[in-house]
Amino acid sequence: MERNLRNSRKLKKINMSANLRTWIEIDKKAYLHNLEFLKSIFKDTDISSVVKGNAYGHGIEQIVPLAQNAGINYFSVFSLEEACRVHSVKNKDAHLMIMGYIPNDSYEWVIEHDISFFIYEPGDLNKAILAAKKVKKKANIHLELETGMNRTGLDDLNLNKAIKIIKENKNHVNIKGVCTHLAGAESIANHVRIKRQIINYNRQLNQIKKQGCEPEKLHMACSAAAISYPRTRKDLIRTGILQYGFWPSFETRIAFMQKYKHTIDPLRRVLSWKSRVMHIKTVEPGEFISYGTAFFASEKKKIAVVPVGYADGFNRSLSNNGRVLIHGKIASVIGLVNMNMLIADITHINNVKPGDEVVLIGKQKNNIIRVSSFSEFTQQVNYELLTRLPGSIPRIIKN
Repeated sequence: MERNLRNSRKLKKINMSANLRTWIEIDKKAYLHNLEFLKSIFKDTDISSVVKGNAYGHGIEQIVPLAQNAGINYFSVFSLEEACRVHSVKNKDAHLMIMGYIPNDSYEWVIEHDISFFIYEPGDLNKAILAAKKVKKKANIHLELETGMNRTGLDDLNLNKAIKIIKENKNHVNIKGVCTHLAGAESIANHVRIKRQIINYNRQLNQIKKQGCEPEKLHMACSAAAISYPRTRKDLIRTGILQYGFWPSFETRIAFMQKYKHTIDPLRRVLSWKSRVMHIKTVEPGEFISYGTAFFASEKKKIAVVPVGYADGFNRSLSNNGRVLIHGKIASVIGLVNMNMLIADITHINNVKPGDEVVLIGKQKNNIIRVSSFSEFTQQVNYELLTRLPGSIPRIIKN
C-alpha cells in the first residue's frame, strides 16, 4: 500500500501525455460541484462518502482528500483493506466506518485506530469486545438490523443477544449507530418491501431503546433511498454513486427531477478514461482484422491500434460493438477486443497519428461517450463497470 502511495505521488510529476498508455482523469471541479449539490438537498443530516470498490473506480487515495477539503467528515468502506487505504490518507478527525468484512485477527487494529464497524451477528460482537479489552479502548460499533434485505443483519433473536452482551460490557463498547440496508430503493418495484423495512427498522430501534441502549447516530439511507424515501435520511446518509455524478437508476433521476422541478441534470460526471493511438495501419479489402474471422474488411480500411484491452476493463463483449473518440469523432471498435489492445476504425477520420488522444469514457470536442453507453452494449450496470476499472490504471486529478 505504501508503495502504491509513493507511485501515485510520482505520477503527479510525470508528463501524462508523454508517458502513460492509459489513464483515468478525475475532474476535481465536477466532484466538488456534486458534493455541494448533495449538501444543498440533504441539509439536516451528515453525509458519509462511500468509497468502497476503490471509490467506485475513481480511486480512494484521490477521492478521500478531495472530499475532506470539501467538508466531508465521514467515510464508509466495505473491508479492512479499504479501511487501511482510507486511514492512510484521511485526516485524524475524519470518521471511518467498515460496513462489511473484518478478519478475526484484525479487530485490535480497527479498535486501536478508532474505526467503527458494523455488527451483524453476536459472535463478532464477542470478538470485538475481547479485542477492546486487549487494547484498552472501546469498540465503536454500529448495530446492523435485519429488516428484510436478508443478507447480513441482526434479526430479533440475535439483536436481543447482542443487547445483552453490550449491557454486560458497557465499559468496552460504544454504540455509534443503528443501521440497516434497504433492498433496492432505486426501483419502484421494491416500494412495498422498502416500506416494510422502514417499519421493521423503527420497531427494532424501539426495542433497543427500551433496553436502555442509546445509539449516537441512526442511518439507513443509501443514495437511492435518500432521494426517493426522505424518511430514511435519519442522522447520516451513506452516499455512494451520487457523489460521482451518476444516478442509482433512471427511476431515481426522474423522481428527483419531478420533486425538485429540475429540467437539467444537476450532477456532473467525475471520471474520464483515456488512452492514445499506438499504431496506424491500412487494411486492404478481403482481409480479416485481428484474431479469427470476427471482422471482414469488405472495403479498404484505415485502423488505429489502441493499447487498452479486457485486462484494463474494456469488456470483450465490446468487440465489433464499442465506440471510442478520436479527434472528437466517433470511431467504431472492430474485431475482437484483445487482452491489451483494441482496434478502432478511423477510415473516416483524417490526420490521425500515433500518440493522439483516445477517449474511452468522457468528452472530446463535441462528442461524449458515457458510462451508460457501455451498459447498453455489455449489460453491465454503471456500478459494475466503474468498480471493475483496474486499480493499476493511474488516477490523475484534473483541476
